[in-house]
Amino acid sequence: MPQKAIDVTINASGEVLAKIEGSVNLQNVGQIQTALFANEAGLQAEGGNLYTQTAASGQATTGAPGSSGFGSILQGFLETSNVNAVEEISNLISAQRAYEMNSKVIKTSDEMMGTTANMR
Repeated sequence: MPQKAIDVTINASGEVLAKIEGSVNLQNVGQIQTALFANEAGLQAEGGNLYTQTAASGQATTGAPGSSGFGSILQGFLETSNVNAVEEISNLISAQRAYEMNSKVIKTSDEMMGTTANMR
């Protein structure tokens, strides 16, 4: 990054553009690359949204954002959750009810076995 840069912008294709003091035009100072892996589940989580390549993940295939299959970059955006909270709470309630029902069935079965054992 040039020392006299006063503003930095990253466009959707990953170009890093800097506004240099005293200049009107933006200057291209770099290119961000994105990486694809054959087995993303094989990456090792390092924490803080950082991952390390492993033998299980395979070698990285790098390319410029915006090219086929490499996605794009959006500066100043925050990624939102991909979980639908309402749907997940509904699933949790359904699972809890099924658990309670199964628990009652087991309790009733246990009571029936106890009654049968006491009849002898």
